[in-house]
Amino acid sequence: MADITHWADVVADEVLKRGNKHLVATGITPSGHIHIGNMREVVTADVAYRALLDKDTEAEFIYIADTYDPLRKVYPFLDESYAQHVGKPLSEIPCPCGEHESYSEHFLEPFLVALEHLGIHPKVYRADELYKQGLYMDAIKTALVKRDEIASILQKLSGKTPAEDWSPFNPICNVCGKINTTKVTGFDPDAETVDYTCSCGDSGTVSMKGGGKLTWRVDWPARWKALGVTVEPFGKDHASRGGSYDTGQAIAKEIYGYEAPYPIVYEWIMLGKEGAMSSSTGVVVSISDMLKVVPPEVLRYLIIRTKPEKHIRFDPAQPLLNLVDEFERLHSAEEPGSYESRIIELSHAAGLCHTDIPFKHMTTIYQAAGGDFDRIMKIVKRAGYDTGNEKCIKELVDNVGNWLDMYAPPFAKFSVKEELPVQTASLSDMQRAFLSSFADILAESGELSGEDYHNLVYSAKDPESKLHVMMAESLDVAPEEMEVNPKDLFKAIYTSVLGQQSGPKAGWFLSSLEKDFIITRFREAAEYRP
Repeated sequence: MADITHWADVVADEVLKRGNKHLVATGITPSGHIHIGNMREVVTADVAYRALLDKDTEAEFIYIADTYDPLRKVYPFLDESYAQHVGKPLSEIPCPCGEHESYSEHFLEPFLVALEHLGIHPKVYRADELYKQGLYMDAIKTALVKRDEIASILQKLSGKTPAEDWSPFNPICNVCGKINTTKVTGFDPDAETVDYTCSCGDSGTVSMKGGGKLTWRVDWPARWKALGVTVEPFGKDHASRGGSYDTGQAIAKEIYGYEAPYPIVYEWIMLGKEGAMSSSTGVVVSISDMLKVVPPEVLRYLIIRTKPEKHIRFDPAQPLLNLVDEFERLHSAEEPGSYESRIIELSHAAGLCHTDIPFKHMTTIYQAAGGDFDRIMKIVKRAGYDTGNEKCIKELVDNVGNWLDMYAPPFAKFSVKEELPVQTASLSDMQRAFLSSFADILAESGELSGEDYHNLVYSAKDPESKLHVMMAESLDVAPEEMEVNPKDLFKAIYTSVLGQQSGPKAGWFLSSLEKDFIITRFREAAEYRP
């Protein structure tokens, strides 16, 4: 590939035109399972942050969990008891499983654990805590005082005229606890309070310090100013004309006197043929689930290899193996170009495990060993792989086992039969001669690698090879008169061991089995006459 600058370094170069001190921010509302589609935002932010650090920039990286947003509706994954909580801030709603402090923590905690696995370590803020600590106090006062100017910006850029009673601040009702059913009736900048009425019938006063939150289109630019954000990725929905970035940019400049962050706009991740991932529609694969089935560096690679403005199609079934293959080929290239090297560098992160065992080979080893880790380690050692980092191998084994359980298509699965499969009754004389001769050669050989097994099978085509001659003798024909089709030989292997006519890559497969087992099984199959 030609010498190309990776998109993260292009972003960093553009950002540096704005100065040498930067704060990269990312934020997600934990209203449901934080899915692999959301991961694009966080990985994009992390990669931009790392690219800035690589250019000796003074950079920080933060993640803001929008825990003070209201619950919009009873999502498909919630029971009807949550109807009473619709409209309340997520941080003030009970946890669905009863094991976390709040609804927001129920979904946030596994996401933060997933970030650790991905080698992503931002400073984490929770919006409810920021509001309760008073971080937004000045921004709230300014927004309330300049309410008409903000309404004018929103109307001009979005084309929508705010209602007469619209306010940039949403109080939380003291009685029902909801944030989306209140209306501001007045405010006192000196006392730092806001008066409201609520559709539940209550009217009262709340503090600007935690008694409510700014509406999203004002909250975002207020956050930029309050935290000092200079770089932020966000989805294309926010980047549409008249969208929240357009209005946020104007509000930041005209109301708060702050330059909007450098925008990194990203496209959606599409789940197979089901479309864009969304927690509310249930079209989702959670990051936690994905990290059960694929190495973290491969998930990073999924995002890093594609420019943010291009959509990504992700399928956790068979296409996932192709993604892993692609990554492993790039990783093992002897002389990768600078662009490829940069992709690998950004895919790695401190603390991420890596082994030299291909994922696809491990799917064969795992199934050949029946999932038994001790047997797997013996096969890995016999195959010549580095067994020094057992922890990383265990992670790969767990990934493969989970993938087989959760997403693998039927044709990718197999099990070694403990008894000779009845299907061997259908083997031809040629196939029996092959199995018998193959077993005899193995009995005289040392340990063979996957490549050795592969080459041995294919040698049966060559009239001068030992295997071909032995097969011809068994069939009582002249070697030069015997035609051999390797496809039939592979079918004989799979039939005698798996009871089916196809299976994993034969060389890898045979090298995963004990040689004595192969010899015994092939001889049994060759001699079986029902």
